[in-house]
Amino acid sequence: MSFAALLARLRASSPRVRLFGALAFIALVGVAAIGFAASRDTRVALFATPLRPDQLGEVEQRLAAWNVPYAASADNVRVARGARGGLLLRLALAGVPHAHLAGTDEALAHVGALTPQAVLEAQTRDALAADLALGLRGLDGVADARVVIAPPSAGVFADDERRDASASVRVTLAPGAHLSARAVAGIKAFVAGGVAGLAAERVAVLDDRGLILDADASDGNDVQAALQGALDAAFGAGATIVRVHREPLGEARDVRDVRRAALSGSVARSSSDERYASNAKKYSKTSASEDHGSETHEEHRTRGADATARLTVAVFVDSARGLDLAKMRALAAAVAGVRPDRGDVISVEAVPFSDGTSHATRGAHAPGWLLAFASILPQLITAVGLVLVVAVGIKPLASLTVRIAESSAARSTARASAGIAPDRVRAALAAEPPHIAAAIIAGLPTTTAAAVLELYAPDERTAIVRRLPRANTALVPNPEDLVDAR
Repeated sequence: MSFAALLARLRASSPRVRLFGALAFIALVGVAAIGFAASRDTRVALFATPLRPDQLGEVEQRLAAWNVPYAASADNVRVARGARGGLLLRLALAGVPHAHLAGTDEALAHVGALTPQAVLEAQTRDALAADLALGLRGLDGVADARVVIAPPSAGVFADDERRDASASVRVTLAPGAHLSARAVAGIKAFVAGGVAGLAAERVAVLDDRGLILDADASDGNDVQAALQGALDAAFGAGATIVRVHREPLGEARDVRDVRRAALSGSVARSSSDERYASNAKKYSKTSASEDHGSETHEEHRTRGADATARLTVAVFVDSARGLDLAKMRALAAAVAGVRPDRGDVISVEAVPFSDGTSHATRGAHAPGWLLAFASILPQLITAVGLVLVVAVGIKPLASLTVRIAESSAARSTARASAGIAPDRVRAALAAEPPHIAAAIIAGLPTTTAAAVLELYAPDERTAIVRRLPRANTALVPNPEDLVDAR
């Protein structure tokens, strides 16, 4: 069937069929639009610039850990448009992705036979530093790292001083993380082992604050972390609060102490006897010396300016727990390594903890039924609202639908009855109620409508006339009506 024939058939159909056809066409178009919108990918690229493979892997791993839906491409990831800003903020706070570092394979991939030796050495040194930094990124508590290597220099002139190789390491710590002295020593050994001719003493490690992390200095944070971890494991988290204050010596000291002790009795003995006889004019002198042997003890002590001069440990205990403070004091002193001869002090006291901590703890453990009800509350409110709307509006909507259908049928009947005699129209409307008859008669020509009304009984005619639609009379008549009236 051609389109013209279909259009002609549609024009020849009744208004009800046309209405249903139009509604079906609109519904079909709506379903097609909804399907197209649902199948269309509205996700956008998360980053404005392309990512390297290592950066893309970091981002995918973090999004998978956060249970965020995404679509990966060759150099980017696509996420929902509304979630892009929040994800960028979360990734920035997490330090993801890290800056790309060109390792040995990537840096030396384009080296040719004509590459100058100085350029080749610089590229090799930078690639080695990148490999070391990538290795340090995987350490516990290290969010990012950067390594700078200074090669050894023999000097240009003969009197120039030779400089050994050195390296600088800058580490970015994760929030709340701290590197222990052993970890700093391990970083120095790792970097020194990766560079030929580099000693661990020539490696400087500093953090984002610009402070040098010295492995030889005792750090109070290590003591505090160790003691807090031990108390949390023994008495539970939140039962104690540990604070450690370390006072550095502040000055370098070099002390040499030599002690000599006798093996038995005195160390040495000496005697002298001197005599003179005046008559005989004789003079004599006798001297004796005895060495009984001794033991020499020599002690040489050197302390740096950053050495620990005094350690103060304070342990706050929740009084509501009823813990044994004496045992806790002894255990804390053993863990912290308190030395009374050095002047170290440890204080363990039971104090009432603030109510804010208890309230926060209670608020975090809400009942399961309350959380479940809170999760379905929006859907429940929506469902109740829909039920109320349907309950209130179903009756007016049904009445409106019936009125529309009856009006459509009445107009169709009026058009069909336009050329029929009034008595036949009256016979056709014999079984119709007054409002249906009024709707049909209103669509007839004026003369036919008047003739049909004359055929009704007075009471029926009055009921039909009362239901006839009345058009509003314009204040100024239509000019065309005035012309037609003439």
